[in-house]
Amino acid sequence: MTLMLAAGAMQAQEAAVRVDGAWARASVQGQSGTGAFMTLTAREPLTLVGVSTPVAGVAELHEMKMEGDVMKMRAIEGLALPGGRPVELKPGGHHLMLMELKMPLKPDTRVPVTLHLRDAKGALRKLEVSVPVAVRAPHKH
Repeated sequence: MTLMLAAGAMQAQEAAVRVDGAWARASVQGQSGTGAFMTLTAREPLTLVGVSTPVAGVAELHEMKMEGDVMKMRAIEGLALPGGRPVELKPGGHHLMLMELKMPLKPDTRVPVTLHLRDAKGALRKLEVSVPVAVRAPHKH
């Protein structure tokens, strides 16, 4: 699945961000949080500065990294999207964290997610993405 963000009157072929392979991990009963993943390719340098969704009370951009011999996860303020280079949001790395879920996320459904982006001039843009929910990452073709 590929989605495009068109700013203003731009045509689809001139979209600012391409989204590939988007998916959110299905939650289980009693689970209050989950991750969402995708590959973002910006046409021009942008920074992913936030995320929102109506299905979670809190949505954040997170990173996982080794500190000594311990894997730690923490929220980050932004993630650079260099022009023309794909940036992967994946389990065990940078990802979107959806917390305080308002309902279980069930496989074969979709959740609306809004990516908040800032361009080089400081202007904010929003990208609406309909993210499929799955138990595991979709197979790459």
